[in-house]
Amino acid sequence: MNSILDQTAHRPFPVPASPWVMKQSWCDLLFAHWPVPAAQLRNCIPAGLELDTYGDDAWVGVVPFAMKAVYPRLLMPLPWISYFLELNVRTYVRRQGIPGVYFFSLDCSNPVAVKIARQFFHLPYFDARMSLARRGNEIHYESKRLKSGQEFRAVYSPVEANPVALDGSIEHFLTERYCLFTSDKSGRLYQGNIHHLPWPLQKAEAEIITNTMISEDLGFRLPDCEPLLHFSERLDTFEWALQAVAL
Repeated sequence: MNSILDQTAHRPFPVPASPWVMKQSWCDLLFAHWPVPAAQLRNCIPAGLELDTYGDDAWVGVVPFAMKAVYPRLLMPLPWISYFLELNVRTYVRRQGIPGVYFFSLDCSNPVAVKIARQFFHLPYFDARMSLARRGNEIHYESKRLKSGQEFRAVYSPVEANPVALDGSIEHFLTERYCLFTSDKSGRLYQGNIHHLPWPLQKAEAEIITNTMISEDLGFRLPDCEPLLHFSERLDTFEWALQAVAL
């Protein structure tokens, strides 16, 4: 896995010079994306970030997946903390030309991971009851947030392989991002850097049975249209500690 760090030509900016702090493997991902008018989202992201658009639209993604082999530098995976399920609601932003991801929410099946992410990474994690089951080629995924009851239930599967996500394509715009941005309660902005190889994507099909992840307090609504769907079986990643950035 360390050899991944030697492959960087595909990145839009260099790998950080500081040591990475975490390894993760993301598995059985569904990317479900909807176009949203940029005007609806501009006031939903922190000051200091620019909303990123593809064409005339911003994009909002609901992304369920499994986290495997999650462990800090110099340690090994622990069975009770290194595997759990996660689902995030996200959009896409830029800061000083650097493309990144901004998360509206992240639901997680591991309460320890939720506490760590909230305290040390200033990310809006929530405890959820979640399940993932493979049945042949299908992924059956369920998530229900414990306090508010927001829910996502879907059956999804890969359909066919996509070509490499070429620069300028919608697939490249939605997935080839190597940092996240977040803010703390005082409004201070942070950047968290990530490294991985280009996403191995497949086109997907999905039956989304329930999706109440976009609550009214987020300040926007999803359009009444079919989402753009992609699947990825696995991606190995490295993460760095958050760094505060100037507004």
